[in-house]
Amino acid sequence: MLKKLLCATFALLFGSSVAMADTTFYALKATTIDGSSQSMSEYKGKVLLVVNVASRCGFTPQYAGLEELYKSFKDRGFVVLGFPSNDFGEQEPGSDAEIKAFCTNKFGVSFPMFSKVRVVGQERMPLYDYLVRSTGGSEVGWNFEKFLVDRSGQVVGRFESNVRPSDPSLRAAIEKALG
Repeated sequence: MLKKLLCATFALLFGSSVAMADTTFYALKATTIDGSSQSMSEYKGKVLLVVNVASRCGFTPQYAGLEELYKSFKDRGFVVLGFPSNDFGEQEPGSDAEIKAFCTNKFGVSFPMFSKVRVVGQERMPLYDYLVRSTGGSEVGWNFEKFLVDRSGQVVGRFESNVRPSDPSLRAAIEKALG
């Protein structure tokens, strides 16, 4: 009880990231690209690949590989979660509606997409605060960085932007998480 009170007090004084210390992945929420609130608890029991995406990046073609991963493993309980971000080089300037149209029309994206968010700095969304803290605390480096979350909500892998969805190390980590 005292720990939670101290965390809440520090959060008021120093920002929300301190209060996130006791948060579980499934307690977090995000806004879908269509504007509704979604709890990560809806993904309990699934293996997740959380990716910050952008439409005007050299890594943007990874959308096709992410969709292929999703289709390959979704029947086994795997889900890709896309989080557009304009944090790097302003490479995601569009509105949520424009982002959704781009992903759907150009890459046939059918995996869940979320509203544009901040993934770096003091204003990063709580979900990314959790992911970053769970993997040692270093900031997200660029678009298309990937976090692998197991069926119990634990972050079990982090892959830099240059690791393509077809990379054997990523696919092996997904296979291991799926069991």
